[in-house]
Amino acid sequence: MNRFFALLLLLSAPTAQAQLANPLKQLLRRDTTAVVRQVRRDPAAYRLQIIYTQIRRDEQGKPTFKSHAYRLRPDEYFYPASTVKLPAAAAALQKLRRLQLGRETPLRIDSAFAGQTRVLVDSTAPGRRPSIGQYVRKVLLVSDNDAFNRLYEFVGQAELNHDLRLWGLGHTRIIHRLSVGDKEPGSRHTNPFVFFADSTTTAVRYQQPAAFNEAPLPVLPMAPPKVGRAYLSGEQRIEQPLDFGDKNYFPLAEQQQLLRDLLFPATTTEALRFSVAADSVEWAKKRPDLAAADYAFLRKYLSLPPRLSRFPRYDAQHYPDNYAKFLLVGGPPAALPEGVRIYNKIGQAYGFLLDNACIVDSLRGVEFMLSAVIYCNQDEVLNDDKYDYDTVGLPFLRRLGLLVYQYELTRTDERRRQQVRAYWSAQQERAAP
Repeated sequence: MNRFFALLLLLSAPTAQAQLANPLKQLLRRDTTAVVRQVRRDPAAYRLQIIYTQIRRDEQGKPTFKSHAYRLRPDEYFYPASTVKLPAAAAALQKLRRLQLGRETPLRIDSAFAGQTRVLVDSTAPGRRPSIGQYVRKVLLVSDNDAFNRLYEFVGQAELNHDLRLWGLGHTRIIHRLSVGDKEPGSRHTNPFVFFADSTTTAVRYQQPAAFNEAPLPVLPMAPPKVGRAYLSGEQRIEQPLDFGDKNYFPLAEQQQLLRDLLFPATTTEALRFSVAADSVEWAKKRPDLAAADYAFLRKYLSLPPRLSRFPRYDAQHYPDNYAKFLLVGGPPAALPEGVRIYNKIGQAYGFLLDNACIVDSLRGVEFMLSAVIYCNQDEVLNDDKYDYDTVGLPFLRRLGLLVYQYELTRTDERRRQQVRAYWSAQQERAAP
């Protein structure tokens, strides 16, 4: 066992501290580490928002949830960065099922509008055949931007945002690709796709034409958001805040709701579950679930260390076990503590650092959800690649995860250890290849 975590167990015995009415606020207030004290002094400057959700199970193992928030501001904008990849992955799997296509069905992507690119082969896939399943793997394993863009193109801007509303994500909007300077009108145009019957790619199974979203874009739930005091545009410095009015948005509460719906679908009311029907144009109103295999697939790749993936294959030196894991283990390359799995999706851009996670320790009977965003840009200049991720953001998120994990250790007992172990072991066994 990791020596630090062994010591933590001793310090966190059930009698060590009383249960706290709002543990999140009190844990932060009591902590004396430099980075927590720094952020705590002016959380508004760091645009800090946190949601911590406790999970409890009854005698039958059915979970219930109790959430605590720290400075939750639904009307304060933050750029969601790569966290939007999780709803895109779920929407893509949903659409596959509606079309009666498999995750590994070979495909080709063509181009039909300025700036679009074709895809004929995928060097990371078996047989070099692109597939939606492979794009989902790359999105969840290493947060691949191109893979997200292909999922966005497959689902389409209009359908993706329509799905978000049906899932109860009323303020979320995903309206552009990532890392390619995507903006209107190109962001409204999505590529044509061809799916093939087998790997020979000779017999066409389904063709999806190029699409254009004519509908008005979802409106942000706040005034036009502007961040910083200056930004770089090419070689030019613009002495005014950067306008995010044409960007994606994914509020923190809706991020955690989505992750919870995916990890605990049986606890979600039918009106908020993902929906798909195989043979109806009004499939979205029928509300059946994703297939159990789809949930298992998402759970597997939300938590799998990149080095354990066969296709795509990732070098452990470049993709350590804590890659794209900020809460609890963020920072220099490191292994996860024995027994710990982190089901999460991170984001990092424009000085914003985010993690939306469910942290599980099956050895010690710990399971909780923790979602946080922090703005790490002391000089308030955007696009200069001079952000405080390593000195403020990652140390803070790592410490935050540790504080909550330590508190959770005071709340466990033998029955909970057995329940947590049984539930999450079963989820791993159901996971598809």
